[in-house]
Amino acid sequence: MILQTWQQTHSQELQQITETLSKITQLPAAAVKPHLDAMLEQLVKTTELPFYETASDEEWITALHEWSYSHPQNTPILSDHAVSRAGIYEDEEI
Repeated sequence: MILQTWQQTHSQELQQITETLSKITQLPAAAVKPHLDAMLEQLVKTTELPFYETASDEEWITALHEWSYSHPQNTPILSDHAVSRAGIYEDEEI
C-alpha cells in the first residue's frame, strides 16, 4: 500500500529514474522497471513497523485465531499417558 502511494505521488521522478537507469545500462525501460520496483519494495519493507508494534488488541486476537484455524483440525488427541510425566520420561529411571 505504501509502495503504491509512493509510485502515484512520485510517478514523474520514478519515470526519470527509469529513463536514467535505462541510459546507463543500455537496457530498455521495460527491463529496468521490474528491478526498480523490487528495490522500492525492499525500501518500503524496511520503513514499515512490525505487526507487534502497531497491532491493536483486536488485531492480535484476529491474527491468533486465523493462525490457529490455519492448522489441520483432524489431528488425533494424545492419551493421558502420552502427556503424563511417566509417558514423557519412560526411559528414565527415578
